[in-house]
Amino acid sequence: MLKNRINIQFEKLKKNNDSALVPYLTAGFPDRETFVDLSLKILDNGADMLEIGVPFSDPLADGPTIQKTNFQAIQNGITLSECINLLRLIRKSNTESPAIFMGYFNPFLAYGIDDFLLQSSQVGLDGLIVPDLPIAESKQISEKCFNSGIHLIPLLAPTSTEETIQKACEQAKGFIYCVSLTGVTGARKNLSLGVETLVKKIKAYTDIPVLVGFGVSKREDVLNISKFSDGAVVGSAFLDSIQNSDQNKKVKAGVDFVKKLAN
Repeated sequence: MLKNRINIQFEKLKKNNDSALVPYLTAGFPDRETFVDLSLKILDNGADMLEIGVPFSDPLADGPTIQKTNFQAIQNGITLSECINLLRLIRKSNTESPAIFMGYFNPFLAYGIDDFLLQSSQVGLDGLIVPDLPIAESKQISEKCFNSGIHLIPLLAPTSTEETIQKACEQAKGFIYCVSLTGVTGARKNLSLGVETLVKKIKAYTDIPVLVGFGVSKREDVLNISKFSDGAVVGSAFLDSIQNSDQNKKVKAGVDFVKKLAN
């Protein structure tokens, strides 16, 4: 089996003593063409990986920004099948950068897990994050993902129990996604203090990289996070920068935002 792009990217970053910057972009937002163009351009301008949100009608863990982009993507007709197709388009121009889908379990189940994994691996998906799949119930899916060359990425929060943390570390491949706030997603003024403690707990069990997301909005957050983890995921603040700009300036706004966080 070929080495997963996520592992290759983290090896590169470690070699350069660098941390990962991972923007989150809702698939098909603000429209299909802009999404593909923006994805490719941010990967050329400081983003190390791409986290693609699979639109869902009831995104429980997401704040107003991501809910809004979900709604817009659904209005644009973005289904799971279309997400796979959009990644296929990205891969025509970029075959090296890791791509991760983040989505709620229902759409994958409705699509058929095996069909989804087969088709996703064919278009070059590297990782999958399912926020509403409990770690205790994820072993079978994790193995199916692994056999398809895709890493199932566990999600941990400051409220996770010691047992859950341990189980996640045993199963994890690629990286562990650590959420820094216990509420819904969104850009916040200060990152939760509990996140550093959580990352230390995780690192006591495993050498697998840990990324911190939820509430990241500025360069200072990225620098602070990289002191104790392996990188940051930025979602709401990045999407806000796109949403708040004119139609013909959305790509530039997104690229400028990523550049600011990266440098």
